[in-house]
Amino acid sequence: MSSSTEDTHTRILDVAWHMLVKRKGQDVRLDDIARQAKVSRQAVYLHFRTRADLLIATVRYVDSVLELDLRLASIYAAKTGSEIMDGMVEFWGNYIPEIYGLAKALLANYDTDKDAAAAWDDRMAALMRGCRLAIDLLHQEGRLSAGWEVEEATEAMWSLLAIAVWENLTIHQGWSNDKYIHRIQEIMRRTFIKQ
Repeated sequence: MSSSTEDTHTRILDVAWHMLVKRKGQDVRLDDIARQAKVSRQAVYLHFRTRADLLIATVRYVDSVLELDLRLASIYAAKTGSEIMDGMVEFWGNYIPEIYGLAKALLANYDTDKDAAAAWDDRMAALMRGCRLAIDLLHQEGRLSAGWEVEEATEAMWSLLAIAVWENLTIHQGWSNDKYIHRIQEIMRRTFIKQ
């Protein structure tokens, strides 16, 4: 990609990100993004084949700007399932406040906008992979609590990390982010690790 093409690509993604947050995902059309990015609608389509591709690229762009890979490196370098689990909760608890506006925008339109749903599902599949890594390792170590199958435990861990749980506890109940992280780590350990 030439520098000019790369600049346009990045500008489109940046505009899409901020527009999704500002409008809470409502009525974010490619025409609006193109106009705000000062490019033609056709230019948007040259970079992104579909609106879904643009939204998926936008959430991945946000992850890149927020240095997601760097943040996850220490988690994936952990040696035990419990370290990975604790690391996932700490990472996610600190990451949600940074992506909350974008997440709310995508979730608000999940049932009515297949492109927003595709973008959200793409990111949640990545979170599910992290949960699976922790649970798989606990299982391999012989430390997964009795009664749990790997698939069910992965799904349950992933569900405990739902943004709605964070939102209920921190925004509606007034928990600090540190309290949320500590308590969710505690719940996960008691639920999934043999005592």
